Amino acid sequence: MLAALIKQQKRKYHLWLFALTTALLGAMLLSLQLGAVGVGIDALWRPVSALEQQVFWQLRLPRTLLAVLVGASLALCGAVLQVLLHNPLAEPGLIGISSGASLAAVLTLSLSASLGVSLPYWSLSLAAFVGALVVTMLLMALARRRLGPGALLLFGVAIGILANAILTWLLYLADDASLRSFLFWMMGSLGHGQPLSWLWWLPAIGTLLWLVRQGRHLDLLALGEHRARLLGLNVRRLQPKLVLAVCLLTAFSVAMAGPIGFVGLVVPHLLRLLAGGKQDFLLPASMLAGATVLTLADVLARNLLSVGEVPIGAVTATLGAPIFIWLLVRRYAAH
Repeated sequence: MLAALIKQQKRKYHLWLFALTTALLGAMLLSLQLGAVGVGIDALWRPVSALEQQVFWQLRLPRTLLAVLVGASLALCGAVLQVLLHNPLAEPGLIGISSGASLAAVLTLSLSASLGVSLPYWSLSLAAFVGALVVTMLLMALARRRLGPGALLLFGVAIGILANAILTWLLYLADDASLRSFLFWMMGSLGHGQPLSWLWWLPAIGTLLWLVRQGRHLDLLALGEHRARLLGLNVRRLQPKLVLAVCLLTAFSVAMAGPIGFVGLVVPHLLRLLAGGKQDFLLPASMLAGATVLTLADVLARNLLSVGEVPIGAVTATLGAPIFIWLLVRRYAAH
């Protein structure tokens, strides 16, 4: 009887993963084809014009792959943090990393405007990554003090509040041109990291692959630190590694696309409500669903307006907030 139930559960998880993989492939096909210049997926094998080649290979394909990687990273970080912090509402922006990265980028913009210096295209991404790493180092130092997940969460929130306070002052004191640049960065866009070399992606891909294999360890952590230790898990060694991996992926995501909210919060929580399951399923499922959501959000951001694009952070917040509220009401209103 138990073996039959386990087999049935595995079949259910495999169906979910198959459906999510199919949805991601469909979203990628839409992203590759839709845009101001119509380029079909058959551009891979048929002769096309020089303009179509440039649009497909230099713009459309890198942007689609970047959306997949950033979406997968944010959703996976959210899934890990919700277990690590024992908080179903935890997400990457909650521990201050996104705020630190945004502050570093805005400070760089402000400094360049005051000095009258024109920055290279990669400078904002580099500044954001450095800002995120500074917050990461601070959180790692706190994690080594064994303060526990609750204290780590509070410190992250405090860091985020401080960074947002400084950002508010910078926005208040900025002129109109600088203010527009600040807001464009803070609302998120995949265009920030699109011109950068794919070598930037390699550390994120390696971290992503390591983190998605930690499902069994996270299942033990979900039982509580004391029980996890009794079951043989070295919590003191694992927790800092998980924090570092989450911080690095969040730093990469913000450096590539600016701060994008709700993907890391809504996607893993929604999967947990709809499908349940252990972390061995939830981690890869969150990756696939997060990649799909951000790819579709980017399709909307690029095609909602006839001229220009909508900030992708605005799209994810507009779509994510009502869905998340509906899920919370559906689950908790009866209690």
